[in-house]
Amino acid sequence: MHELDRHRALERLVERPVDGRHPTGADLLLESEAAVQEGADHVSSIFRAVPVRVRYLTDPACSWSWAAEPLVRRLMVEFGDSLEFTWVMGGLARDYTAAPGVYPWLLAHWLEVAGESRMPIDPLLWKEAPIKSTYPACMAVKAAQEQADDGGYRYLRNVREGLLCLRRKLDTTEPLVEAARESGLNVERFRIGLQSHAIVEAFGVDLEEARTVPDAVRAAGKAVDAHGSGDRLPFPSAVFIGDDGERHGVYGQASYDQLRGAAESAGAKPVGAEPPGVLEALRRFGRMATLEVEQVCRLPEPRALAELWRLAADFEVKPVRVLTGWLWEPV
Repeated sequence: MHELDRHRALERLVERPVDGRHPTGADLLLESEAAVQEGADHVSSIFRAVPVRVRYLTDPACSWSWAAEPLVRRLMVEFGDSLEFTWVMGGLARDYTAAPGVYPWLLAHWLEVAGESRMPIDPLLWKEAPIKSTYPACMAVKAAQEQADDGGYRYLRNVREGLLCLRRKLDTTEPLVEAARESGLNVERFRIGLQSHAIVEAFGVDLEEARTVPDAVRAAGKAVDAHGSGDRLPFPSAVFIGDDGERHGVYGQASYDQLRGAAESAGAKPVGAEPPGVLEALRRFGRMATLEVEQVCRLPEPRALAELWRLAADFEVKPVRVLTGWLWEPV
């Protein structure tokens, strides 16, 4: 793994695109297809709308980003292909060890987030296997994005669960490579990418984006101290970009109605389908928390729990105990 504290590419926060694979400008938002109707003497132009782009600024170890996962997954279900997510790695902490007493504070903070959000969290990571930095995990997500057909979401989710629920020390090469294997990625390609300068530069571009705070966000008091490198956007932040290029941002903790409103303002359309059943949702997403099942399947907590335990009793679902709650995965 690169020595991040002395890497010039990160220090200057690269501004240019990386070998054509990390565009920083706006993409075309409409694609035109010409269709000639048989027997007609004219050509009709059929326009296919490109999905609303969502730039989601986060960090794999961000507890509030973990708390927002139920809302993100509900967006994915309710809007389908109308939304296209890009996971921007904002770099939560370059070096935790530089802040005395930070690990006990993080342990208490994660407990508070678990209590407020109802998402399962195991804060004993900070006592038994504390990570020194979140930068390696951020870079690993960038490496996953080079080959994953889902934009790296499955890998990001795997690392999130490992850190926040399973007490996995994911801040060095081999554990991050193992997470790639579990996520179905080409391990050798991932390993090469993780060590490459291109990935460092791609992460640098993400860092710069996270540290570009709009005046309105700063005026609203939502800018966050980036620990020695100025201010940054709060995590998570979601910026919805429609076909007119206008940005509709939701910064920091938010309700589902706020996220949905920003998506619709940018031009996204709900698919209008009925919510999935519990088993259907689990088969789509893999492991889910109880609150995620409630949100995605639109069920109250008692009904969601009753259905999950019924499926567990029928050996169709496996419960995974986390210190402050449960995760559920299809058998």
